[in-house]
Amino acid sequence: MPVAVLLVLCVLFWSGNFIIGRYVSGGIDPVQLAMFRWLGAALLMSPLLFRSYRKIFQALKSDFIIINVLAILGITMFNTLLYIGLQETTATNALLINSSVPIAILVLSFLILKVPIVLKQLIGILLSTFGVVFLIVKGELLSLHDVQFSHGDFWVVAASSSWALYSVLVRFKPKNLSDFEFFTTIVFVGLFWLSIVYFLMGYSLSEDIVLVKVYYPAFIYISLFTSVLSYYFWHQGIAQIGANKTGQFTHLMPLFGAILAYVFLGETLSFYHIVGAVFIGIGIYLSLFSPTHT
Repeated sequence: MPVAVLLVLCVLFWSGNFIIGRYVSGGIDPVQLAMFRWLGAALLMSPLLFRSYRKIFQALKSDFIIINVLAILGITMFNTLLYIGLQETTATNALLINSSVPIAILVLSFLILKVPIVLKQLIGILLSTFGVVFLIVKGELLSLHDVQFSHGDFWVVAASSSWALYSVLVRFKPKNLSDFEFFTTIVFVGLFWLSIVYFLMGYSLSEDIVLVKVYYPAFIYISLFTSVLSYYFWHQGIAQIGANKTGQFTHLMPLFGAILAYVFLGETLSFYHIVGAVFIGIGIYLSLFSPTHT
């Protein structure tokens, strides 16, 4: 399957989080949601852990630091910080901040990996970023003056920065592990650090298990689709076309979110959705077909 299709599916699955977020809002705390999301993913990946445990433990011994760094950035921090931020800020602010991820990946790739910034790719990112902003403000660009930032925005900034840094540093993952073996490793390591936070905050698995029974469709979705499959597709993108071009696909998220809201929540689609989609599409096209530097 072409990598572009995998990345579109990846972002589509992630966009479903907006629907899930509304479904579980008010019933689950951010740390609880993150904990059971990754606990579910760990259960799904456990057969691979048992099959490849020797390779995984060998990788942990030889690449202990980078594995822990990637696990903390991509598993422990990213979603947890995002869930916390979404409780204290608006969806508009969160999407505006999230639109900076491709630019952050571009800059970090230049600083850390010495990947040159290609003008055509930069123009593509700026165009798709404009498309995202146009979507978020519903075509009313002057309304950006009315955007007010809150304490929750700092959590979203931290989450977006965590994901951008993860996407760049994942290039240093252990070479002897397959993509699924690597993902299994960071899921369990990240879950270990997340569980420490979970228990230190006073939560209890025995008490919170009732949440899984109440919201089990949501947990199945976020564990399988937004965790296992999406992370695998994202890693395929980074491996095949690089972090810079892969990051561009996150700009599809607000567009897919609008489509899913139309399908499942009965919200309307308007002309500004088309305009935003055109800019996002042009931006991604320019980015994908810019020269690749390694």
